[in-house]
Amino acid sequence: MRGKLILQDGTIFEGKAFGYLKDSVGEVVFNTSMTGYGEVLTDPSYYGQIVTMTYPLIGNYGINLEDVESKGVHVKGFIVREKSDNPNNFRCEMDLDTYLNQNKIIGLEDIDTRALTKILRNNGTMKGIITLEGASVEEVQAKLDAFSNTTAVKTVTRKEVEHIAGQGTKVAVMDFGVKQNILRSFMDRGCDITIFPATSKSEEILSINPDLIFLSNGPGDPEDLEDVIENIKKLVGKKPIAGICLGHQLLALTLGGKTAKLKFGHRGGNHPVKDLEKNKVFITSQNHGYYVSEMPENMVVTHVNLNDNTVEGMKHTELPIYSVQYHPEACPGPKDNDYIFDRFLELV
Repeated sequence: MRGKLILQDGTIFEGKAFGYLKDSVGEVVFNTSMTGYGEVLTDPSYYGQIVTMTYPLIGNYGINLEDVESKGVHVKGFIVREKSDNPNNFRCEMDLDTYLNQNKIIGLEDIDTRALTKILRNNGTMKGIITLEGASVEEVQAKLDAFSNTTAVKTVTRKEVEHIAGQGTKVAVMDFGVKQNILRSFMDRGCDITIFPATSKSEEILSINPDLIFLSNGPGDPEDLEDVIENIKKLVGKKPIAGICLGHQLLALTLGGKTAKLKFGHRGGNHPVKDLEKNKVFITSQNHGYYVSEMPENMVVTHVNLNDNTVEGMKHTELPIYSVQYHPEACPGPKDNDYIFDRFLELV
């Protein structure tokens, strides 16, 4: 079936719809990863977004449910230049089309993804809709106007406390949309993990007497989470605190810093980041639209992005607080960013 991507500025791309054939609205972004589309689809940080993959062929190794990052697909739509209808891999369980259809997510292929990416780079990310033939201009505009992503974290967070038993460091995870591989990284180190919904109060978190409080990744604008920020303030100084991505941004806001929106975000598996303490450059996986624009007092920069010099890591000069913007648990080829989890545990 024919489908269209209509951007907020009126630009239209026509292609072929696949997956679940129902209109969907979201923020249109792009990801530069060559592989890992299964992880992209299931990363809760993509909630509310229509993701465009810049690599031209997607789906060639199919979908395997072992590598998913959460219990469902969180993107609002998925755009590719060409999808593979005949995946070939010994771990493949189904093709991309079937997977999206099962999870009620619309896809769009056979459009010029390079031209779309240039528009997003030049003009910034914007709202868009993947629509089937027949929608009127008025209907499309009404759907774009109605779209909001301010409640993204409340949508993707766990609804109940969950415990993963371990014999080592007791970690309290605040779930703003935590990726499964972050939990695996703590599990691999023998940690005893308790995962709290994003709305959990500080008293509940402190009641388990954790050795470390971890603030997870998640979707949306950190400034929308005023209640969460007030809650984190009550945790500062009580226990060591670590954070990744949204958790990193929330820490900055909690401690008096500021965040801002990037023009087109950092999304991909090939972002160079320099660890200033190690004096070494790492290739990192990233997925965020916001960044720490103004550092809090008593915090120093530990990592910088070599593409645009934005803050990629910070630590407190007096308290055991440490966070990074990128995803050390992700494996964009190398696994050498895994050391960050050891640094988290050294805070204890």
